[in-house]
Amino acid sequence: MNGIKERLYRFMIGRYGTDKLGQFLIGAAFILLAAGFLTRIYWFELAAFFVLTVSYIRMFSKNIGKRLGENQRFERILFNGQEKYKKWRFKFQQFKKYHIYKCPKCGQKIRIPRGKGKLSIHCPKCKTDFIKKS
Repeated sequence: MNGIKERLYRFMIGRYGTDKLGQFLIGAAFILLAAGFLTRIYWFELAAFFVLTVSYIRMFSKNIGKRLGENQRFERILFNGQEKYKKWRFKFQQFKKYHIYKCPKCGQKIRIPRGKGKLSIHCPKCKTDFIKKS
């Protein structure tokens, strides 16, 4: 067993290996493969084979700089998506707890707790008072 492990280590010297993009591609391939088995659609299995092949080509590549650039672009896209999701989730949580009104004079957004009845709202920016129902 140690001989096989050692040969694999020697084979991988100078090669890129796995990264987040590779792990994502392998996961996507297995999801496509499962979808192909469940739906009996040939194209899912073919797409899974293609994605898995791309993943292994990246893993065994010796062009480390190019693979690193691809992974950085993937992680940037992933980070942007996660940030948009966090922003949407925060807005949804705020929507459940607060009313957000705009000042009629300056347009400043003002957050008021829900369920307080009619309130006189004082704008902190332009000092205008207006009445809204919370």
